[in-house]
Amino acid sequence: MTPVVAIVGRPNVGKSTLFNRLARRSLAIVHNAPGVTRDRKYAAAHLAGREVVLVDTGGFDPQNADPLSQNIAQQVALAVEEADVVLCVLDGSAPPTPVDHETVELLRRSRRPVLYLANKLDQTRDAGMDLYSLGIPELHPVSALHGRGTGELAAQVSKLVSRFEPSQNDASHEDEPRVAVIGRPNAGKSSLVNRLIGVERSLVDERPGTTHDPVDSRVVWKEEPFVLVDTAGIRRRSRVDAGVEAASVLRALRAMGRAEVVVLLCDATQGISEQDTRLLGLCCERQRAALVALNKVDLLSNRARRLLAEQSQEQLGFARWVPIVEVSAKTGHGLSQLVAAVVAAAHEYRRRVPTSQLNQFFERALERHPPPTRGGRAPRIYYITQAETRPPVFVAMTSAPGSISQSYQRFVTNQIRKAFGFQAVPLVVHYRKRSRRSD
Repeated sequence: MTPVVAIVGRPNVGKSTLFNRLARRSLAIVHNAPGVTRDRKYAAAHLAGREVVLVDTGGFDPQNADPLSQNIAQQVALAVEEADVVLCVLDGSAPPTPVDHETVELLRRSRRPVLYLANKLDQTRDAGMDLYSLGIPELHPVSALHGRGTGELAAQVSKLVSRFEPSQNDASHEDEPRVAVIGRPNAGKSSLVNRLIGVERSLVDERPGTTHDPVDSRVVWKEEPFVLVDTAGIRRRSRVDAGVEAASVLRALRAMGRAEVVVLLCDATQGISEQDTRLLGLCCERQRAALVALNKVDLLSNRARRLLAEQSQEQLGFARWVPIVEVSAKTGHGLSQLVAAVVAAAHEYRRRVPTSQLNQFFERALERHPPPTRGGRAPRIYYITQAETRPPVFVAMTSAPGSISQSYQRFVTNQIRKAFGFQAVPLVVHYRKRSRRSD
């Protein structure tokens, strides 16, 4: 499981600057005006050698009666509830405010591990001492703008998240693929999970997972075992609609961190939404095998189903390798096809193609369609090999990696799929330079 680290604090204390610093790229909008960050932003990051998901939240100001500020306050509370570790950013150049007191009180009630940061300590080492009046146990001085103290902070976070190493129970099923069902609220995810647990399989055991993901179920379908990652908490939340939608993104990220195959469940009666495309985009970024299941098709006419299929192909065109399956969790329609596709995707995600087979095929493919000349150079691809699985990663040795055009890279990826399958699986191809005298 990938631990979630939430960054919280009142407006204009440097949360987004710290988020960008830890993520090592500019993802959040940074401005010295308060309230710029309204929606939560997410990024995968490596802190002192450990992978985490960073969450940047809006400025927490529950005292502001403005509806937008109240919505942000609810979003922050949700982020804290879903986080494994919280970074509370305080302004070390100014005395604490009433909002700082409310922030600290919220974190005390959450009972989450919290690191309190005194940010903006760029000039004086003694600044930030007033913040101890908040009753916090320890302050970590940092300068998100200049990077001071962020290395030590990363080490502290790494130490806290070390408890999320796989347990012995997880290791007992390590060789079995893990499958997560994600989706928007009310898409029928819980119904589908319950149907999969009770139909067309034999339940072998149920065992505790993590605090936020209570139960994983081991499922056997036609002698093919897999572990169903429970994400049922996405659906039901006693929050406003916007808060529920935001919670689904964070819980989807958590589920992806524990799974190899992800089933994105969409409500066929509402069509493909922006939230659906966002969730699939996150799945692609996390490089997980993926399938889209259109649920509740039993409620549609034949004409409506045809229109939905066309809409789905168009809106999810950025991931054309992802199969789309029509299902009904209520009636069981299409579930056999869905589970068969899930098992096949799990096999493809772990598949390794021998180098000899790869190069026998590519010799013929390159003869028919060699890399085009670019910038006056005709690059050559000497050979290709598969370096990793989960997901499949290929390395192509070439004379000029920078001269391989994006269109030709897509051609190579499509040729790999055409020859060896890899349906529902993201493919990564790296191009590396090889001199004529090497190898």
